[in-house]
Amino acid sequence: MTEASVIFEEHPGHNGWVLGVARLNAAQSMNALTLDMIRELQPQLERWAEDERIAAVWLEGAGEKALCAGGDIVALYRSMTESAQPGSVKSEGEQFFDEEYRLDYLIHTYPKPVVVWGNGIVMGGGLGLMVGGSHRVVTEYSKLAMPEVGIGLYPDVGAGWFLNRMPGRTGLFLGLTGVRMNAADALFVGLADRFIPQEQRANVQSALLVKDLRHNPDAGVSQVLRRFERGGEALKPTSPVRNHFDVIQTLTDGDSLPEVVKNLADYAGDDEWLVKALKTVEKASPTSLYLHWRHYHRSAHLGLAEVFDQELQMSRRCLVMGEFAEGVRALLIDKDLKPRWRFPGLEQVDPKWVDEFFTG
Repeated sequence: MTEASVIFEEHPGHNGWVLGVARLNAAQSMNALTLDMIRELQPQLERWAEDERIAAVWLEGAGEKALCAGGDIVALYRSMTESAQPGSVKSEGEQFFDEEYRLDYLIHTYPKPVVVWGNGIVMGGGLGLMVGGSHRVVTEYSKLAMPEVGIGLYPDVGAGWFLNRMPGRTGLFLGLTGVRMNAADALFVGLADRFIPQEQRANVQSALLVKDLRHNPDAGVSQVLRRFERGGEALKPTSPVRNHFDVIQTLTDGDSLPEVVKNLADYAGDDEWLVKALKTVEKASPTSLYLHWRHYHRSAHLGLAEVFDQELQMSRRCLVMGEFAEGVRALLIDKDLKPRWRFPGLEQVDPKWVDEFFTG
C-alpha cells in the first residue's frame, strides 16, 4: 500500500486528452490536510496547468468518509508549543498557513476545470480546497462547516471572501455558529455547484473520459455533471439554512457582535437547529467570535488576494497569541473539552487585544 500523502493519476480521455486525478491519501485521519500534502499538491497542479495534454483536474479524498476534515491542527499545536524562539526561522505553523493559502489561491485561479468531489466531511481547510474549484460536487453524505471559533481560530482559507458572497448574512451566521451544512445548504450558499449521489462517482469519471474535452473543457465537464445531477434529485436533502434564511437575516441584523449573539439567544426557543447553533456560540472562544466578526466586515469589499493577505497576518498572530493553542489542547490533546479562554465572555474582550491580530 502506497505511503504517499497524495496519490496522483493520469487517465487518458477521448481523442488523447488526459484527466489529472489528485487523491488525498489519509483516510484514517479523514484526509486532514498536512504540510506534506500541500507541498505535493502545489507543484503537481502547477505542472498540470502547463501540460497541454491535461484538459481537467479531479480532486477527491481517499475512503468514503471525507474529502478533507480540515488542517492537521495537532501538528500546528506542536508548532505552537515546541518551536524555537520566534524570529529565527519560520515555524511549521507559519509555513503551513503561508503554503496552504497559496495552494487555495492557485485552485481559485486555475486555468483549467477543477472538479472537486466533496463527499463526506468537508471542513475548515477542506473547504479551502473545495471552494475554489470550478465544478464543486456534493453528495448525500456531504457535511460542510467552518467550526474554527470552537478552537480559538477563525474561519480562514479565503472565508473573508466567500462568506461575504453568500446570500444575505448567512456567511456571518455560519462563521459565528459553525453550523454543519448538508448538500442542499452548500448549494444554497454557493459552496457547491452540483448534487450527485456518491454511488455515481466512478460513473461520472468514466463519462468524463469519453467526452471530448479538448476544445471547451468547462462546458464539457458541466454537461456530464448536469446529466448525473438530474438522476439524483430524490436523494437531495432539504436545506435548513434556506428554510431559516429570513430568521438568519433578522438575527444578524445588529450593529455589534454582542447584539447579534443576544438576538440568537433570545430567539432560539424550541427551534432545535437554532438551539444547536447557539450552544456552539456559547462554547466558542470570545476572541474568535470577534475575529470572525471583524474579519467578515473588513473583507466585504476586498478582492480574493487581499483577503488571503489579511488572513495570513491574522493566522500568524493566532499561532503566538495562545487562544488557538488552548482550543486545540482542550479538544484534541488533553480532550477535557474545557478550554480556558483568555476572556470569559464577549463583554470582557479587550478591543486592543483583538487589534493585535490585525496589526502584529
